[in-house]
Amino acid sequence: MEKIWMLCWAISLVLLAMACSSGESDEYIDRMDKEHEGDRPVANAATQSENPDRIAVSGEEVPYATVNGKEITGYLSTPDGAAEGGPALIVIHEWWGLNDNIRMMTDKLAGEGYTALAVDLYKGKVAESPDSAGTYARSVNEDEALDNLDQAYRYLTGQQGAEKVGTIGWCFGGGWSLQTALAMPEAIDATVIYYGRLVTDAGELSTLDMPVLGIFGAEDNGIPPEEVKTFEGALEEAGVTNDIHIYEGAGHAFANPSGTRYNAEAAEDAWQKTVDFLAEYLK
Repeated sequence: MEKIWMLCWAISLVLLAMACSSGESDEYIDRMDKEHEGDRPVANAATQSENPDRIAVSGEEVPYATVNGKEITGYLSTPDGAAEGGPALIVIHEWWGLNDNIRMMTDKLAGEGYTALAVDLYKGKVAESPDSAGTYARSVNEDEALDNLDQAYRYLTGQQGAEKVGTIGWCFGGGWSLQTALAMPEAIDATVIYYGRLVTDAGELSTLDMPVLGIFGAEDNGIPPEEVKTFEGALEEAGVTNDIHIYEGAGHAFANPSGTRYNAEAAEDAWQKTVDFLAEYLK
């Protein structure tokens, strides 16, 4: 009973903070508009890369939530032959939406031994240009998004039998990875943030009860290094276990192999850090 009360209290705090900071959210998306100017989600060789040592996986579209009466469909990828009760991940898309790149990344995570569910915060919409991506990101209702993510957690623990659940997201999804951790601090076991919107108040971050991995680019003007360092300092002050990396020469969205900002060297190193971090805290 106490756990349920604490979870409800934490969610109410996050909702209050987000309600009070809608201007900050809009300002963040304005910064993303600038960072993605001229960018497009495009196919390239990196999106087809295969790891021969990866576990074989099976992927499918699944309904995992109902938000305001609308059924939400995500992409579930599971390791072939995985035992029940294995670790799981809530995978949160970039501002482009739940596209083929996110499905590929979800398969890649499943190939590391995780039941991975890519959620859909855009309700089926997928952007092809920065203009439409910004429009979709601004249209996201924060209460509905938290409800969506809460149901994703319950789908993984209830229907998939996961005993440990982590979150991971990029860009728009990186910010929501952190917000999910803040909303469910005693439920989430590890959180990975790739260049997402940050919270830099140590008091707010002190509710986190899981380790945090942060991946950022030194050339990212949307999430500048100064803000990342403030975030790192606030995590330290709050006593949150963290591992924060800022990659020189890398800009925003540098780990997206289907975008024009891709930096292969930084992305590959960040991926290995992600794999190692998740294995340490979820397996």
